[in-house]
Amino acid sequence: MQKSPLHHVRKVRVRARRGRPHGPSPWSPRPPWSSWFRTDARADLTSSLVVFLVALPLCVGVAVASGVPAELGLVTGIVGGLLTGLLPGSSLQVSGPAAGLTVLVYVAVREYGLGALGVLVLVAGLLQMTMGALRIGRWFRAISVAVVHGMLAGIGLVLIAGQLYALADAKAPAGGLEKIGSLPGLVADTVGSSAALTAVAVGAGTVAVLVLWPRWPRGARALPAPLAAVALATAVVAVLDLPVARVEVHGLLASVQPPGGADFARLADVGVLGTVLAFTLIASAESLFSAAAVDRLHDGPRTEYDKELIAQGAGNAVCGVLGALPMTAVIVRSSANVQAGARTKMSRVLHGAWLLIFAVLFPAALGVIPLAALAGVLVHAGWKLIPLRELGPLWRQHRGEAVVLMVTAVAIVTTNMFEGVIIGLLMAVAKAAWETSHVRVETTQVSGGGAAADEGAVRVRVLGSANFLRLPKLLDELETLAHSLPRGRGVELDLSGLRHVDHACGVALEGWAERHAPATGGSPALKALPSEA
Repeated sequence: MQKSPLHHVRKVRVRARRGRPHGPSPWSPRPPWSSWFRTDARADLTSSLVVFLVALPLCVGVAVASGVPAELGLVTGIVGGLLTGLLPGSSLQVSGPAAGLTVLVYVAVREYGLGALGVLVLVAGLLQMTMGALRIGRWFRAISVAVVHGMLAGIGLVLIAGQLYALADAKAPAGGLEKIGSLPGLVADTVGSSAALTAVAVGAGTVAVLVLWPRWPRGARALPAPLAAVALATAVVAVLDLPVARVEVHGLLASVQPPGGADFARLADVGVLGTVLAFTLIASAESLFSAAAVDRLHDGPRTEYDKELIAQGAGNAVCGVLGALPMTAVIVRSSANVQAGARTKMSRVLHGAWLLIFAVLFPAALGVIPLAALAGVLVHAGWKLIPLRELGPLWRQHRGEAVVLMVTAVAIVTTNMFEGVIIGLLMAVAKAAWETSHVRVETTQVSGGGAAADEGAVRVRVLGSANFLRLPKLLDELETLAHSLPRGRGVELDLSGLRHVDHACGVALEGWAERHAPATGGSPALKALPSEA
């Protein structure tokens, strides 16, 4: 019997399968349950416990700093693990409440009430799912990195300024400028109060442990720095019975407040819609940039940006229904997950299960945590959002990018999150337009009809790409050239060398050509005006 021409190919494939090690690849995104228990269960279980210990103080701290019950931070962390963790997109990054949205959530709760928070988060999640379905997720990679770093730096500055008040058990003002401007008064009030000084000492000790703990390798392997710092601060406060404020406990079910009809009616408010857009933009950008950073930490499957955006949107939609905090992918938890040796997405799912078990069985444990310790954790987190190490090299190598970063950060501090990001994006677009518009002018002699060669007109060629940003300089250069010519000498303007010319430049150059037409010709001295004009 004649053999198939593909017979040898099938044999090679069979041998390749037989020669492969037993079990799936350690980075298999969808391992069979039996194979997962054999190969990856131990690594994922260990990683999930590490991520749980990192996430617990951060979930509580972000919730308290946002002005909502501490349990709502745990709800968002649970949804981020059990729901978003199961969905496709990124395999190893972990989602939960993020410090990057703390300031915006605090302002929204203060202006619109806690009930409206669920509506804001729900609509933002639906928008994220829509953008993912329309395959817009990949376009977030086109956002200037300087804008993102500036956004995070501005968030970090406002977060630090606000948590300095929490360090002293004091109430923070609303706006970023108010927080910074009131710091001298905070210092004066703290110095005159023994209770405030005690709280500051607890918070400062928490920050010191966060900084020094990673330098002790054995301790860092045994316990994550945030949990160690909060645990030590809680133990000291309990043993010495220090007079500092502690977390208020309401219970998991009591804290969940789904939005009602009156809350949905607030969507008619322009300010509410602006907050929704800010939630959507910032949460999506932070999640997708976090995914890109996590991809650089491991050799597993790369992030599918559109699917990840849908997963984040689904998580936020559920958080909105439960009245919880908005969700993003968090680089701190994600990097801890990778460094702990996670193999599959089951590590982040299990971390959500541990959060749920803790919130159900040990809710009273939150009531012993001092607020100053959580403020110290967030001050440290805010400081890490400010790219101080990168700013110097960026200024030396790409000064325009550094300017965009600093303008974005300052705009967020002086205005608000949404307006600051819009200002940063406009700055980045203007910078790109300026850098891509290069125009130069060349002149050549054109022989005239007279006996002397100098009786001819001068041909001026404009080369490059002309837009309105370069128009003042271009017109100044052309006018200087025209004034340097003898009286009666005409000028022919040739624009055939322009790759692009916008409407403003086209109209201005046409007018200039008509004013400087050759004396012997009756028509404007304009040649080959591009169609873009």
